Amino acid sequence: MAASGAPRPALVVAGLCAALLTACGPAPIATGVKDPNEASNRQVHAFNRGLDRALLRPAATTYSSILPEPVEQGISNFASNLDAPGDVVNNVLQLRLGRAAENTLRFALNTTVGIGGLFDPASALGIEGDPTDFGETLHVWGMPEGTYAEVPLLGPTTDRDFIGVIVDVAANPVRLALPEPESYYATGTKVASGLSRRARYSDTVDSVLYESADSYAQTRLLYLQNRRFELGGAAGAAEEGFEDPYAAFEDPYSDFEDPYAE
Repeated sequence: MAASGAPRPALVVAGLCAALLTACGPAPIATGVKDPNEASNRQVHAFNRGLDRALLRPAATTYSSILPEPVEQGISNFASNLDAPGDVVNNVLQLRLGRAAENTLRFALNTTVGIGGLFDPASALGIEGDPTDFGETLHVWGMPEGTYAEVPLLGPTTDRDFIGVIVDVAANPVRLALPEPESYYATGTKVASGLSRRARYSDTVDSVLYESADSYAQTRLLYLQNRRFELGGAAGAAEEGFEDPYAAFEDPYSDFEDPYAE
């Protein structure tokens, strides 16, 4: 997959067809690194790194310094709550009906008692939910991981997860249900939430992007470790840490875990 090319409809259709044709169980967790486009990926990484230095990092610092912490947390809670309907849809597609029920209950509680999701009473009651995405759905259906890529604004991904991002954005229930301009407000809260995460984990992100000997290689390794761990793989288990500094831009309707977690 060309890291810098625009997503082609044929790629999406081919990926979905491949997933359906191989739907005989979850795909094996990949090992090693498949990066045939490393030269172009490194160019995109340099672009994303420059974007972070020039725009994302200072914007995140300013955003976090201006807003009071309770307000900032409320916006992040609201943005996270917007993801719950998409999580439910993917849980159903994965035939994980128990998780779908838990995510539905969490969304209902936080939307009503939590005043539209500004507060998180569900977590206080022990209903943590099960964040997921269409990339995981494709994994459950049997589609292999494919090659590694770094995409402008999106950051690190794989063939399978890139298709997942496209589908999650295009078919997100909240985006489809909200009219304009309300849908733009929802997108704005997702961007704000991403800035909040970038500020919260600034020291760790900076150490990877600006202090490591090879930030591209480290980003690639940690992203693959983290994603494979999320999908149930024993290879390269990633510890909990921080979230993707590109998350404010990668998907206005989904909340990815940090590819740089240490």
